Amino acid sequence: MLLHTKHFHFGQNQLSGTIPPQLFSSGMHLIHVLFDNNQLTGSLPSTLGLVQSLEVVRFDRNSLSSAVPGNLNNLTSVQELLLSNNRLTGPLPNLAGMNALNYLDLSNNSFVATDFPSWIPTLQSLTTLILERTQVQGMVPVSLFSIFSLQSVVLKNNQLNGTLDIGSSHSNQLQLIDLQTNFIDDFKQSTGGYSVEVILVGNPVCQETGAAGQSYCTIPQSNTSSYLTPPNNCVPAVCNSNQTSSPNCKCSYPYTGTLAFRAPSFSGLGNSTYFEILASSMMISFKSYQLPVDSVSLSDPRKDSSDYLELNLAVFPSEGASFNRTGINSVGFVLSNQTYKPSNLFGPFYFIGDQYTYFAAEVQVPTTSKKSSNIGVIVGAAAGGFVLLSLLALVGVYAFRQKKRAEKATEQSNPFVNWDPNKSSGDIPQLKGARWFSIEELKKYTNNFLEANEIGSGGYGKVYRGTLPTGNLVAIKRAQQGSMQGGVEFKNEIELLSRVHHKNLVSLVGFCFEQGEQLLVYEFLPNGTLKESLSGKSGIRLDWARRLRVAIGAARGLAYLHELANPPIIHRDIKSTNILLDDHLNAKVADFGLSKLMGEGERGHVTTQVKGTMGYLDPEYYMTQQLTEKSDVYSFGILMLELLTARRPIERGRYIVREVRVLMNKDKDLYNLQGILDPAIGLGTSLKGLESFVELAMRCVEESGADRPTMGEVVKEIESIMVFAGLNPKAESATTSASYEDESKGYATHPYSNEDFLEYSGGFPPSRIEPQ
Repeated sequence: MLLHTKHFHFGQNQLSGTIPPQLFSSGMHLIHVLFDNNQLTGSLPSTLGLVQSLEVVRFDRNSLSSAVPGNLNNLTSVQELLLSNNRLTGPLPNLAGMNALNYLDLSNNSFVATDFPSWIPTLQSLTTLILERTQVQGMVPVSLFSIFSLQSVVLKNNQLNGTLDIGSSHSNQLQLIDLQTNFIDDFKQSTGGYSVEVILVGNPVCQETGAAGQSYCTIPQSNTSSYLTPPNNCVPAVCNSNQTSSPNCKCSYPYTGTLAFRAPSFSGLGNSTYFEILASSMMISFKSYQLPVDSVSLSDPRKDSSDYLELNLAVFPSEGASFNRTGINSVGFVLSNQTYKPSNLFGPFYFIGDQYTYFAAEVQVPTTSKKSSNIGVIVGAAAGGFVLLSLLALVGVYAFRQKKRAEKATEQSNPFVNWDPNKSSGDIPQLKGARWFSIEELKKYTNNFLEANEIGSGGYGKVYRGTLPTGNLVAIKRAQQGSMQGGVEFKNEIELLSRVHHKNLVSLVGFCFEQGEQLLVYEFLPNGTLKESLSGKSGIRLDWARRLRVAIGAARGLAYLHELANPPIIHRDIKSTNILLDDHLNAKVADFGLSKLMGEGERGHVTTQVKGTMGYLDPEYYMTQQLTEKSDVYSFGILMLELLTARRPIERGRYIVREVRVLMNKDKDLYNLQGILDPAIGLGTSLKGLESFVELAMRCVEESGADRPTMGEVVKEIESIMVFAGLNPKAESATTSASYEDESKGYATHPYSNEDFLEYSGGFPPSRIEPQ
């Protein structure tokens, strides 16, 4: 429906699923479609070929499959097309007619073997051709190298053969021909030699006698461009510490940062002309907005792992040695708000500015003086007005203080006096014993929310370490000030955690609802999330015995919610980032923001909006919207499989339940699962009870909830498995000081410092189904 939108910039996210065909239509005015570096699957929709205004298309670094749509060559205005690092099949797409195409990258796909496409040499605007691992075969036509603008040709790891002939009339811009690991048996060099970097390592031509001495039979050392904007016909100044000589040879404190271009049209980073054009266009833009800029300097061009072009930028002030705050804000706005548009050579970009600490004083604009004859009148009137205003101010301050005292007394008796039920938060929370903290208390415990005490952050706000007067550490989760978007989850969590108490549930110490603030105060757990330990981030090794203890702890916490809490509670978001480990590695269930109370008459199920995390989500609940305790059982079954494999539920498009079902063979040792078991579990040692653990996990993830055990039954079975493995189900784990903790990584990271945990501690997020 966004027919007039010109930019879809969705690169470098975690978008998953298939691309809906209705996303594109012929009535759109898009020029940039950037979906690179995501987790998209399925096919590239043919409707993309209807958007003929497109200039930049990036779908590289996803998991797209199927053939490329045949109508893609309708996009005759496209200058950059990147579809690399996917699973695309079928023949290489025929892009004949895309005469504006500068940059083409179709590498690392699963195309069928085909001869070198005859249409490629017809793309006369081409600067960069990258077809690594695309199954192309046959000879490389000499006509390819006569394209006037051609700079780089990368055809590594294919089936090309015959003689490589770049001709004598090749482009004078050509810098690189990389044909590593093919079947080239000869290289025809022009009589005048060549200045192009040719790499033929891994071809028969380099296996001949005497070939070892040829430059094209060695891999050159990577050489990064050392470009720096040159001085403007002057001698660089000798500057004091921290000052830099500008292109106009003046010493000053520049505003610096990084420019990142998502789809440049060229690959030859050694050509200074491009950067001179960029610097010139930036100065024109700054002058057009009357910004106090003397000159700009660009340096160190390089490509990152996503093929983004990065440049260091320095902007020098025109007045004095440094910018004032207004100048910095103005320059930053032009760059960060996309006000400045670079030439099509560079395409879409973003800017990350460095911190600036050398601010000059703001210039004060003088005011025009009045006639001296009026001075006496003005002074007299001002004095009288001042006395009157002072008296009014004193009365106002006294009244304000009295009002604040009354409000403070009211809030202490009812902290939710300002609760707004109309902001999707429902009625005032009903609490049972949770402590109310004032904002002043929490500021004191965190040293006024000092940055050094920050232990996590996310879209909701930040998490801080706090120290109570008793000396106990707490984790204080602070939502963005004034934001009430997560009122439902805030209310849910403090209501539920104030009424349930169990050693395998995270304890709520208290909360704060004051001055537009929403804060939750939890017990501090030093050993992070289960996911951190499984991934190795925490430095704690979980062997088979410890994984059983984690499983029994989490199961007991869930069983308490289902069977002993009154009314029963369904957690609705069981996953490895919501299982925290204390100093003895005992598991505690966390994050009750999505939990659901089972009221009277709802013992069987409750029909409700689907919430949870994809991969852990009960498919029966997803299909019927009927939530039961068995939905938590399904999520717990996924957690058990994660304990076995240390894999995410959905990884590279593969679902862990299906992977285990396909491999599982009860007639073989360890049920034939050695290939996907986490090596850290102790492979090669006795893993008593593992088969029973697998069977229990697979029963928990049965498609029908009626076929799954209850959490009480799960607890009993895990206890039996532990007894069989020679473990005492009632004993606690050892402390981490007696653990397999990796000393090279230091003490285990804090649970609230991990990005995945912040998905949990993300304050009080809106309703969601979160991608894993």
